Amino acid sequence: MRHAGRVFTVTGGSRGIGRAIARRLAADGAHVVFTYVKDENAARRSLEAIKEGGGSAEALRLEVSDFKAVQEFFKDLIDRHGRLDGLVNNAGVTADNLLLRMKEEEWDRVMNVNLKGAFNCARAAARSMVKARAGRIVNLSSVVAATGNPGQSNYAASKAGIIGFTRALALELSSRAITVNAVAPGFVDTDMTAALPEKARDALLGRIPLGRLGKPEEVAALVSFLLSEEAGYITGQVIHVNGGLC
Repeated sequence: MRHAGRVFTVTGGSRGIGRAIARRLAADGAHVVFTYVKDENAARRSLEAIKEGGGSAEALRLEVSDFKAVQEFFKDLIDRHGRLDGLVNNAGVTADNLLLRMKEEEWDRVMNVNLKGAFNCARAAARSMVKARAGRIVNLSSVVAATGNPGQSNYAASKAGIIGFTRALALELSSRAITVNAVAPGFVDTDMTAALPEKARDALLGRIPLGRLGKPEEVAALVSFLLSEEAGYITGQVIHVNGGLC
C-alpha cells in the first residue's frame, strides 16, 4: 500500500487512462478524488469499481477550463481532507480537423481544456503543496507532442505545451520538495482506438515496434510510481509509454 493515507486528485478519471489511474492509486491505498464533466454514468461506474475493490474515492464534476471553479474545487477539497499529496492532470479533449478546416472554437476548446486546465489545476494544487513542502504533480502529455499527427495540430500543440509547462514548473517548485513530471502515452487501447476501422488499426500497429497497443494499466503503473516517495529524485522529466514508437 505505497500510498496509504495519501490524497490524490485525478482529473478526467471516469474513462480510459484516467479511470485506470484512479483505480490503481486507490488500489495502492490512496483516497482518490477524480473529476468528470458530462458522463455521470461512467463516473459512477468508475467509483463503483474502486469501492468494490476495497478502495476509497470520490467522483466530482469539474470543468477544468473554468479558472474560478477550479480554485473553489481545490479549496473545498483541502478544507475537507486537510491535505493534497498529488495531482494528476489527465483531463483532455480532441477536436480533430485539418488546419485549413479547423474552426477557432475547435482550437480554443482543446487548448482551454488540455493546457489551460492543467495550469488551473496545478496552480490551485501547488498552493497547498508549497505550504506542506511536499507534493507530486504528474501531467499527461502524448506521443503526438513529439511526432505530430495530421488533423491534430491543436491537440499536438496542447500536449507539447504540457511538456514545456512541466519542465518550467519542476524548476519553480523543486525548492519546496515538489516534483513535476510528464507521462506521454502512445496509442493505448481505449474507446477511441477501439473505434478505429480495421485497416487504420492494422496500419497503426505496424508503426509500433512492440506490435501492440498499450494498456491503460501500464500507464497507470508509471503514474503511481511517479507519485510515490520512491520517485522523490525524479522531476522535470517526460517519460514515454509508447511501445517504442518514434
